[in-house]
Amino acid sequence: MNKMKSITQVGIAATLALGLSSQAAVAQDRDFTIASWGGSYQEGQRDIFFGPFGEAKGINVLEDTYLGGWAQFQAMQGTGTTPWDIVQVETAELARGCEEGLFVQLDWDRLGGQDKFIEGGTSECGMGVNVISTVIAYNADLIGDVEPTSFNDFFDLEKFPGTRGLRDEPKHSLVMALLADGVSPDDMYTVLGTPEGLDQAFAKLDTIRSEIVFWNAGAQPPERLVSGDVVMSDVYNGRITNANREGAADLRMIWENNLVYLDQWVILADSPNVETAYEFLEYYANADRQIEYSRDKLPYGPIVAEASANIPAEMAAILPAGENMTTAFFTGSPEAITFWLDNFDSVNERWNTWKSRN
Repeated sequence: MNKMKSITQVGIAATLALGLSSQAAVAQDRDFTIASWGGSYQEGQRDIFFGPFGEAKGINVLEDTYLGGWAQFQAMQGTGTTPWDIVQVETAELARGCEEGLFVQLDWDRLGGQDKFIEGGTSECGMGVNVISTVIAYNADLIGDVEPTSFNDFFDLEKFPGTRGLRDEPKHSLVMALLADGVSPDDMYTVLGTPEGLDQAFAKLDTIRSEIVFWNAGAQPPERLVSGDVVMSDVYNGRITNANREGAADLRMIWENNLVYLDQWVILADSPNVETAYEFLEYYANADRQIEYSRDKLPYGPIVAEASANIPAEMAAILPAGENMTTAFFTGSPEAITFWLDNFDSVNERWNTWKSRN
């Protein structure tokens, strides 16, 4: 097996430096490069997908870390630099990149057809990665006799004093705040789309602003929960299960109103390795590999319909599946996509101003 090289970066500047140097050296010919979300999540992808794919193809596979948002893609557009071939993105970035021609419009005949995937698992420019939930988690060893049960408890500093972990990103933080403040899921983007609704969301966040520690990488919340640096945190469900498997602490999840994500792989339109990227997507969309990742690595739901239909019952209990989906909020609805396409820049500017306050 070819030894897989790994490139780790933790910021936009590092990504740009990597892109500029690699493009200058090998403008039309470089190793196939995948960008995902880092930590144990990407380690699992490496073991099940990236490494075996590189071995099967006899190629070198490079990795990078994407931390969300549009700034890195905007920099690619501005510099003409494309350091990645394929990247895992969230719904808003998927829609924007497809609309602006940054991502390839996929030929579904090459990938087995869209019927091969679960509902919502495909789009014009994207193929699903897996089904992920953001939940509220806490360390049961540190929380006391009364345990939290809802988003409301996350915002209740009197009942549950202490520091909160919160992702440094407005798309789900504002939704969390409004859900905790009693806004109906059906009315979410109608409310958020008004000045009064946006004020309401930030006012709710203000109630815990003094206790917030922001996070960017998915590995950070479980680490901080284990160490006691935060009392509660929003976090991807699989990160908590993985931490519990390691036995570091008794971390527990609140599934009420969990925010469901269905990230998608996209191919960069300026990639010199589009053919290899298609081959990777075909390799990734294998039911057995999908189940293997959910079972042996991180418990996120598979996107291939055959795999989803054959999840063992004991696995479903820790996945965004079954009863855990009863009150789930789907972040990739048409209303959500439209709202963030129209409003992300202005809302994100307000978010950055708000979070920088002392």
